[in-house]
Amino acid sequence: MIESCVTVPNLASISPRRVVNDSSIEMSSLPERVKDFPQFRYMGSKRKLLPWIHKILSGLDFDTVADPFVGSGCVAYMLKAMGKRVFASDFLNFSVTLAKASIENSYCRLDQATVRKICRSSKKAPSFIERTFSGVFYSKEDLRFLDQICHNIEVLADPYEQALARAALIRSCLKKQPRGVFTITGNRYDDGRRDLKLSIEEHFYEQIETINNVVFDNGRTHSVQRSDVFEASPKGIDLVYLDPPYVPRSDDNCYVKRYHFLEGLSCYWNGLSIMEETKVKKIRKMFTPFSYRHSALAAFDRLFCLYRNSTIVLSYSSNGFPDLDELRRLLRCYKRNIEIHEKSHRYHFGTHKSVTRANVREYLIVGT
Repeated sequence: MIESCVTVPNLASISPRRVVNDSSIEMSSLPERVKDFPQFRYMGSKRKLLPWIHKILSGLDFDTVADPFVGSGCVAYMLKAMGKRVFASDFLNFSVTLAKASIENSYCRLDQATVRKICRSSKKAPSFIERTFSGVFYSKEDLRFLDQICHNIEVLADPYEQALARAALIRSCLKKQPRGVFTITGNRYDDGRRDLKLSIEEHFYEQIETINNVVFDNGRTHSVQRSDVFEASPKGIDLVYLDPPYVPRSDDNCYVKRYHFLEGLSCYWNGLSIMEETKVKKIRKMFTPFSYRHSALAAFDRLFCLYRNSTIVLSYSSNGFPDLDELRRLLRCYKRNIEIHEKSHRYHFGTHKSVTRANVREYLIVGT
């Protein structure tokens, strides 16, 4: 048993930070394939940071990589485009669905015949979504379409066809929802843009093409699983990329609160408990120790210990808890060499220009 190490007194051997300006790296530096990966309106997305992350990871020696907080999948997809063998996971089912479609899947695409089959009307389709979310999200026509297509997707025999269809549906619902979160109802944020005018069915046809375009084979076999990070096996992993839901200095980091509808949609709410008393019909929050100050420090220590035999790359922000110095001390328990890369970044998700907490220092902390 390895003893937990929360503080280390001697930090003299830790190398200084390397600071990179926002304008120094262009998107053109990325592998060509990465440019096809669609943007998701996802809290904490690293999509705009990919060139910076790619430059740093390209300087490390590794062949197999784990991404146990896969989120929107953009970093794991970039790693696949770099020719690596990727093992991705998440505790959210809709994130796993997106990753199954774009990372584990290397060959399957949805053809027109399959799209017609899953979009056709069926008298056997249930009406759960229409009944539950009427007057909450979307029009009755949109809700009926969701019920129909969810029923038809279940009939598909190929799990990758199912993942592709659900990924397209998830992105359709994100684009249709004002601000891309499911904590608000009504037309308050309807600014008349095209995404809000299209029906979900119209979005779906467009997103099928978008999702089909991301599919490619890099010659490796990849794995995507739904699991808690501490259930993962680090055996055979050369490098782990960690982007946990750190505790912000204000607000919260609850992905379930913001994306409960997408989580339910990815499994048609099977096994999920809806909080009927809530206006937006939320589902029960899933526990993660990274969401609370009293447990986050021990969770990071446990995480570093788990991957102590792999190169550790931690993505972190200056607005998070614990702070950078504390994370360095923790990682120093397991890694001899620690290098910190730093750049300025502004998160645009759910913010406006006057929100100063959107401006942060983004870190990549590399332990070898």
